[in-house]
Amino acid sequence: MASTQTLSRIYPLGSRVNELGHLELGGCDAIELAERFGTPAYIVAEDDLRARARAFVAAFEAAGQTDFEVVFASKAFPATAVMRLFAQEGLGCDVASAGELHLALRGGFSPRKLVLHGNARDDGEFQQALDAGVGLIAVDGFDDIDRLERLVAGRRERQAVLLRVTPGVRGETHEKISTGQADSKFGVSVAQAPAAIARLQSIDALELRGLHMHIGSNLFSIEPFRAAIAAISKLGDFPVYDIGGGLGVAYTAEQEPFAIEDFVAEVVSAAEELLGSGKRLMIEPGRALVANGGVTLYRVISVKDNVSRWVAVDGGMSDNLRPMLYGARYEAHVADRLIRSGSGGGSTRVHLVGKHCESGDVIIKDVLLDAPQVGDIVVVPVTGAYGHAMANNYNGVPRPPVIFAKDGEAHVVVRRETLDDLHARDV
Repeated sequence: MASTQTLSRIYPLGSRVNELGHLELGGCDAIELAERFGTPAYIVAEDDLRARARAFVAAFEAAGQTDFEVVFASKAFPATAVMRLFAQEGLGCDVASAGELHLALRGGFSPRKLVLHGNARDDGEFQQALDAGVGLIAVDGFDDIDRLERLVAGRRERQAVLLRVTPGVRGETHEKISTGQADSKFGVSVAQAPAAIARLQSIDALELRGLHMHIGSNLFSIEPFRAAIAAISKLGDFPVYDIGGGLGVAYTAEQEPFAIEDFVAEVVSAAEELLGSGKRLMIEPGRALVANGGVTLYRVISVKDNVSRWVAVDGGMSDNLRPMLYGARYEAHVADRLIRSGSGGGSTRVHLVGKHCESGDVIIKDVLLDAPQVGDIVVVPVTGAYGHAMANNYNGVPRPPVIFAKDGEAHVVVRRETLDDLHARDV
């Protein structure tokens, strides 16, 4: 029966093909979701996000680490409902701007569970964080130290900070999402770190708790993490170490990322060996918490043969910019055809493209679909990370809604933009 069909693990946990042969997400029929909420639309399986949050926490406990914090890197999916979900799960939240800080507080995070970082926070953003009482500020460089020294002068309560160090380790990933190499816009180098540490320790209103690092995103090897931990271990003995995020996820059935429990166990082991016991360890997963929990539904608008077969849908680079920025590779399937695990989903080779006036608006080049026709609903999985976050209004296209699905019920958590929204800021 169709209901027993095995889906690729790139889909949200609990997804299946139902008795009608339709994709089912969070217990909801994808075709019905498209009809009810329109397309394009981001569909998020709520239980998937909760399960991954709990898996990270359980992994630390299984590794014997009693003092830890799992911090959601909110840039991956900066939506109030997503932040509220992770706040309910007891996670912390990493924010890199005034806007992300505002959303995190609105989503219910305690200010003490927030970590502010970034490479270019101005006075206003620092002041907002200080006024809110954020738990930690990751200091990115000497200009940050100058600003904070001025802004905290006269405050009775000391502000806890971490120093972000660039460990000189390049993550094995796309150059645009590699951050740990020596020549980076982020952090201070290992060579500069002692001077920055001394400066921070000299400011009475700041309390240097430890070090922060982040080497890149979507990594499939533990070795760069171990090398980076080794690099910062030489800078002194601190009670807190934030290892950052970067755990890779499977965007296609062939990819094999670390399991959450294996990744955490390796990080804990490396920290124990290189930093010593009794440390508070923090990690900042973003993509690994939300990517596989979300999919995007599109409707096919046209199918044409110009040497290749071009299947154009009603979205594209305004709702998923990653293929254009990084050459990111995805899979796609027709949502009411039989979906075969790892097969590519069909026998017709096409270019799946968007509606925007750019030749580069290609969602997936050379993807196999099952005889796509005008009106079909196409699903692209693994869009929970950076789809909504990078959505834009290119060509005046309103941004899609975010729909949460759980136990056969679905509801809007971010509404679809309207044409009136496009000029709402006009003066």
